[in-house]
This record gives sequence, structure tokens and C-alpha cells, in this order.
Amino acid sequence: MSHVEHLKELHGLPAFDFARFAGKRELPEAGAAAWRLAVEPYGDSPQDFGDLWDRFLDSVDPAGVRAIIVGQWGEPYGNDSSGIVRRLVDARDRLTSLRAVFIGDLEMEEAEISWIEQSDVTPVLEAYPLLEEFGIRGGTGLRFPAVRHEHLRTLRFEAGGLPGEVVRGVAASELPALEHLDLWLGVEEYGGDAGVADLAPILAGGRFPALRHLGLRNSEIQDEVATAVAGAPVVGQLTSLDLSLGVLTDAGATALLGGQPLTHLTRLDLHHNFLSEPVVERIRTALEPSGVETDLSERGEVWEDDGVVHRFTAVAE
Repeated sequence: MSHVEHLKELHGLPAFDFARFAGKRELPEAGAAAWRLAVEPYGDSPQDFGDLWDRFLDSVDPAGVRAIIVGQWGEPYGNDSSGIVRRLVDARDRLTSLRAVFIGDLEMEEAEISWIEQSDVTPVLEAYPLLEEFGIRGGTGLRFPAVRHEHLRTLRFEAGGLPGEVVRGVAASELPALEHLDLWLGVEEYGGDAGVADLAPILAGGRFPALRHLGLRNSEIQDEVATAVAGAPVVGQLTSLDLSLGVLTDAGATALLGGQPLTHLTRLDLHHNFLSEPVVERIRTALEPSGVETDLSERGEVWEDDGVVHRFTAVAE
């Protein structure tokens, strides 16, 4: 979970913790902040998210709110995000300027990423046809049936295990404005059962004609993903490719280098990897003279047990 932190901004707006500062300092203008809404469900005076939500809508001008970050909404177990989705949907006639939503902004101290219980989050997209950014943290119980949305530009899923059903739903969606797609595929132990075949419609290109950044991250099958990406038509339309946080070894990196040229990219992110120094140097030599910014930092955690080497994604439980 070292790579999972509270968002500091959303939609280019600084995060403002409403529960922490409301009543203690002057609130910013409604459209000047990404409003973080989170409760403390424990202790002698546990807070109720519904009360916080109502107080938020009564304290700011809802019509001016541009970005909302939802943090902890209750105890992790048995309390999925369906209530959050419902509140957002019910407020659609008041939050008329809303352009960005992130659901599940919890750090490890609050809940492991696999403890965050999600739900079908697509009603938020249906309720806000002008939404431009949508992010979700946590894959447990997450559903994302195929949707059509004309204005969504950024779609981000952070998970220790992203269900294959979700990946297939994304891949079948019609998102003509989508520029930035980030999928943390995770590990099978925590529900990450997507395979390379599930990514095929995305990798084929044409599905998302505006796509410029593709992140296929935090995967225990990162070598297979890298091998598929090496020959994927979608790479030609990208300016940024991110295969970080996963179990990328020399085999996957070598396949990537042996595929189509990557010199048109402005950035290639492979940080948190299991690459040898010779392969790291090969990547730098092949790409950096062409102006490609590469991130090859951070060696992943290796554990050996009875002669068997185990490698781990950056984020799992």
C-alpha cells in the first residue's frame, strides 16, 4: 500500500477536507477546491456520512462544485459504495457543475485497499453526462457494465485485484473523449482475474480514439501484459505508457523492446520492477536519446522460500 495515499488534488483543484475544516476556518469558493468528504466511523462519537453529506450541500453552493473526493464513508466491512453512488445520483440536479469524482480515497491506516467495498459505479456516469474525470479505489464488489459517455476524459481504477468483469466492461464501453485510462490489474488472490484477452479490445486501438495515456499497472502478469503491448496497435496513438507497480521482469521488458518502436512516446513508466541492470541500460539507451522520459526506479520486493523466488506487486491486500 506504499503507493496509495490520499489525493492531494483532483481536476487540477487542491483537495479540501470538509469534515476537518468546516466551522473552523473560512471555506473556499465552491469551485475552487476538490471537496474531500470522509467520516471517522469509530470512537466514542462515530460520524455518519449521510449527515456530513447533507451538511456539505447546505454549506457550499452545490451548483458551483466541480470536484468531489469521497473518502471513508463508514466501516469497511459490509458497507459498500452503493449509498455513495445513490447520494451522488440523487444530487445531480444540484451539483450541476460537477466534472470530477473519486470514490474510495482511503489510505492503509484507514483500510487496506482490498477492504474497500465498491458496487456498480456506472450510475454516476449516467447521472452526470458532463463528467470529465472518474476514479475508483478498491476492487472488492466493483462492477462496471459497459457504458456510453460523451465527455469522460479520465478513467482510473486503483485496486489490489481488479475483476475481469470490470476490465471487460471498460473495454466494451463507448468513451469517445477518453484520453487517460489507468487500470491497476492486481493479483488473483484479491480478485484480479483479468487476463490479456480481456484487454484485447483496448490494445487493438480504435476503441478509444482520443486515448493518449494508457496505464496497465500493478499486475502479477506484467510480463504477459508487456508482451501483448509490444505488438498492440493502440500504442501508436499514445504519448504516455505506464506498466509500473507490477511484476515486470527482464522477459517482459525484452519483449517490449523487441516490439514496435516506442520512440514516439514522451514518457514510459516502469517503476517498481524486477529488471536487471543490463536490461535497464538497454531501455535507457533505446529510448532516452529520442527524448522519451523513462522511470525505471524502485526494485520490487523479492522473497525466496525453499529455493522458490516470489515477486510481489506494489499493491495487493
